[in-house]
Amino acid sequence: MNDNIIQLIEQIDEILPQTQCTRCNYPSCNEYAKALANNEADINQCPPGGEEGITKLSELLNKPVKELNPANGVIKQRQLAVIDEDICIGCTLCIKACPVDAIIGANKMMHTVIASECTGCDLCIPVCPVDCIYVVDDPDQEWSQDRRDLAKQRFVSHKERRENERKEREQRLSMQAELLKKARSVQAETVEKADLIAQIMAKAKQTAK
Repeated sequence: MNDNIIQLIEQIDEILPQTQCTRCNYPSCNEYAKALANNEADINQCPPGGEEGITKLSELLNKPVKELNPANGVIKQRQLAVIDEDICIGCTLCIKACPVDAIIGANKMMHTVIASECTGCDLCIPVCPVDCIYVVDDPDQEWSQDRRDLAKQRFVSHKERRENERKEREQRLSMQAELLKKARSVQAETVEKADLIAQIMAKAKQTAK
């Protein structure tokens, strides 16, 4: 990837809202930015970015302004997720689904959304098995640069943490597999020795006769 493309990706990423909602059909704002820089996606796939975002992308990429693709959603007021704590069963599925770690709680205990850190991505809603999550209009409709930066920072931290967890899990599984392999090897050697001893004893008895 050359320096011009890298710089363009960074410029596009600065325009995108950093909600990490995946409505653009990409797993993150940065991945959408990469697709745009490589001319693999269109500028009208980001509902949270709204008309302003489409206009900025059109200017940067020298493309005509388009209406938002309805396949990616609709432009609406900013919203926040809220958990009905009386219904929440503490399954932690929403915590795992949140791309910016804006939900706190523990297994089998109620969860709560940190409003100031929620991006309104809605990714927690479909995974909830008891439908205890709903959305409300964000009282602060301005998605400021500070909020974008915070969302991006938290997403990067979330991604790094999940990657470290994946590596640790793979390392544990690898160690367990190696221990199991050694245990089976020892077991096989023990059986082999037992068979050899049994053969020697049997031969000795025959010789004694």
